Amino acid sequence: MTAGPGGAARRLAPLALTMGEPAGIGAEIALMAWRVLAGGAGPPFFLIDDPDRLAALADTLGLAAPVRPIARPQEALAAFPHALPVLPLGLPAPVHPGQPDPANAPAVIDAIKRAVALARDGAASAVVTNPIHKAALYRAGFRHPGHTEFLAALAGLDAAPVMMLACPGLRVVPVTVHMPLAAAIAGLTRAGITHAGAVTAAALRQDFQIESPRLAVAALNPHAGEDGALGGEEAAIIGPAIEDLRAHGLDVTGPCPADTLFHAEARARYDAVLCMYHDQALIPLKTIDFHHGVNITLGLPFVRTSPDHGTALGIAGQGTANPASLIAALTAAARMAEARAAFARGPIA
Repeated sequence: MTAGPGGAARRLAPLALTMGEPAGIGAEIALMAWRVLAGGAGPPFFLIDDPDRLAALADTLGLAAPVRPIARPQEALAAFPHALPVLPLGLPAPVHPGQPDPANAPAVIDAIKRAVALARDGAASAVVTNPIHKAALYRAGFRHPGHTEFLAALAGLDAAPVMMLACPGLRVVPVTVHMPLAAAIAGLTRAGITHAGAVTAAALRQDFQIESPRLAVAALNPHAGEDGALGGEEAAIIGPAIEDLRAHGLDVTGPCPADTLFHAEARARYDAVLCMYHDQALIPLKTIDFHHGVNITLGLPFVRTSPDHGTALGIAGQGTANPASLIAALTAAARMAEARAAFARGPIA
């Protein structure tokens, strides 16, 4: 719920959840998430998927999760307390848990496209994506490295979006993402750090209601380079990027030695931390709260979150998957959508 003109409350549109890899755990954690959230514990959402296969899966797993096909997203609001609303999307090939079939890749891609279109039209308040299996998509001709790049293309962005991982108590932003560590170090640039910091600060204001964001920037080398004795990237690249961000009026500290940046007292001093490579960001986050991490894409014209795990093909179809990260992603998306709507309206006079 958000406050409208004159203080009246208005309800945001439901969240759009994509099917993800059909042979993975996406469908079962969606059913499980509905069971948790339908009683009023969380935001309404609809799933873009095949209603018949969902109903069959719920029956196979013994989940008391009725499925209700809907024709339009707005129907999800009335349906959600009673059944999982599903916007129908057929699958060309039968689904066998744990065995991705490239024949279903067009449906996986179409679910993402439909969710984005609905979010951009206002019919959905945000996009939440179930995990995809990239290898299956690549075999079907998918040309994007992953979700983030595909979403950026759908949004028509010129500048690259930024990935944030968040859990209660910590937000991390890897400046370099899915690449070998040697390539990440070689590819670290002043411009890349500055871009990540600027996008992160804007998102903290717009989507997290933090008026004056505080950013910490992790060093690349041990002891922040020890004045050049352990590496020169801090002086040559990271420090100048920090100065660029400060020149734009941002509250930025660093380069901070990474080994003292993630304990409880340190985390209280910033709202998000820029990390120089993937594992520098994800190891502390997953250590602090493995099951409730959320993947958030910053810099898009719509809100997008995702559970911070993969397709889990090895346990798909067994009913043992943990829906906690998806529930966290749905909850985070709803809160961000509310914050963005309030930010767009501006301060109340």
